[in-house]
Amino acid sequence: MKTSYTVATRGSKLALIQTEILAQKLRKLDPSLKCDIIKIKSSGDINKNKLLFSVNEKGVFEKEVDRAVLEGEADFAVHSIKDIPTELDEELVIASILRREKPNDVLIGKSNQRLEELEPNSHVGTSSLRRAVQIKRKNPNVTVIPIRGNVENRIKKCINGSFDALVLAEAGIRRLDMINLIVQRFDCLDFLPAPGQGAIGIVCRRDNGKILNMLLKIEDKATRYAIDAERSLIHYLNAGCRFPVGAIALPNLRTNRIILHASVFSADGSRSINLETSDLITNTSQVGRDLANDLLSSGAADFANEWRTALEKWNSQK
Repeated sequence: MKTSYTVATRGSKLALIQTEILAQKLRKLDPSLKCDIIKIKSSGDINKNKLLFSVNEKGVFEKEVDRAVLEGEADFAVHSIKDIPTELDEELVIASILRREKPNDVLIGKSNQRLEELEPNSHVGTSSLRRAVQIKRKNPNVTVIPIRGNVENRIKKCINGSFDALVLAEAGIRRLDMINLIVQRFDCLDFLPAPGQGAIGIVCRRDNGKILNMLLKIEDKATRYAIDAERSLIHYLNAGCRFPVGAIALPNLRTNRIILHASVFSADGSRSINLETSDLITNTSQVGRDLANDLLSSGAADFANEWRTALEKWNSQK
């Protein structure tokens, strides 16, 4: 086995921690194995003035990192799964998905008040349309403010008084060892996370059989089933960060079944479609397609059109 690999990743503290999680798992296969890290700035990192939901582009945190793999500068790349588009370059593949960290969202705040308890006009920060609409559904009186930047900088802005609270993924907070800041944990079925949230994916070239086989040895099967179902859902919904979709798949290896829950929301947040379906655990692609079709036939396409119109109007007024 080759004992030295070059790994491409974004340069944020969280991305580097996730890369170290991968490296630790590989060293369990071979203690002499070494990972040389290439830190790459993605277009999403460079263009910090644009809000994520106003960027009509897929893979803003992924494509420059994966280019290093395509061009032979790196053996593989480390990503948060939710940053990887459902349609990768045909020469690439998600070779391995590591065991998922807690997928739910959490509230970080200056006080110990839960989201429902925050005072009217409290400023709650998020970069996600999915989070924004669910925040307003839980507390219509708060003001949701868009925020960009890495997790540590967002939290600093909250502590310094620019925001009263933030809603973030618990996985990132845990990996950064900042769980003491969590004020409230949201249940995944009550405040649905982003598809893929909390999971780390490793991308490599499809034709590199040796690396594929090595990376497969550190994959978590239950997480792979869940992520495949969630990614199938958004693929068939054709959803991105411009159309808020919440989803969580719950695989059960003992019963060989998987349940997929999903929610989509109207542009004004007043309406939602909340559905679930289940199937054999080996039918992850089909369960995602089935639930996507159920959502579309229940009105999700109308919601998508509402969001498209609302965002076009918002962008034209900037």
